[in-house]
Amino acid sequence: QLQVVESGGGLVQPGGSLRLSCATSGFTLDYYVIGWFRQAPGKEREGVSCISSGGGSTNYVDSVKGRFTVSRDNAKNMVYLQMNSLKPEDTAVYYCAADVRPWCGSNWYKADGFGSWGQGTQVTVSS
Repeated sequence: QLQVVESGGGLVQPGGSLRLSCATSGFTLDYYVIGWFRQAPGKEREGVSCISSGGGSTNYVDSVKGRFTVSRDNAKNMVYLQMNSLKPEDTAVYYCAADVRPWCGSNWYKADGFGSWGQGTQVTVSS
């Protein structure tokens, strides 16, 4: 059974850092792109980042470019989102999502392009 499980969320002060992890099981991660999405209260789910199946191509929403870095270790079935210089507007539930294709594509930020989702992890940026 295909599963993705996020971890690493928490409360952090503005300017701080967190590393989110996405543990995958039940499928061969090598064939899947992984997307990170977030949803703040009262807002739509937003695509944050996407990484190609081999890790050689990444995408980011403009608001996190230069602050967030996505990476993956297919041998360990893990994907990571390093978040630096966090801002209060980064507060949201963060989700990891998987889809079986090699490249993220131009519509990577659309949630309906991903078939398997985790339960999410809360990130709160506040002083």
